[in-house]
Amino acid sequence: MKNKQHTVPAPLTGNIWKITVTETTSVMEGDTILIMESMKMEIPVEAGRDGILIKLLVQEGQAVTEGQALALIDLA
Repeated sequence: MKNKQHTVPAPLTGNIWKITVTETTSVMEGDTILIMESMKMEIPVEAGRDGILIKLLVQEGQAVTEGQALALIDLA
């Protein structure tokens, strides 16, 4: 049986300023997984669900658009 996954979307268009977790890290809903920069403001992006962060889909410095997938969380 395949585990379900949750995709963490970009809340807005901007740049990935800092990634605060690594792949295989256990995360809880509300944990900050990365920080975006947009219009000179820092915006924390949080895990939307409890689970294991299995894949980061972006790198620091990368430009992203609103709704773009940033990470995958395995909900086990």
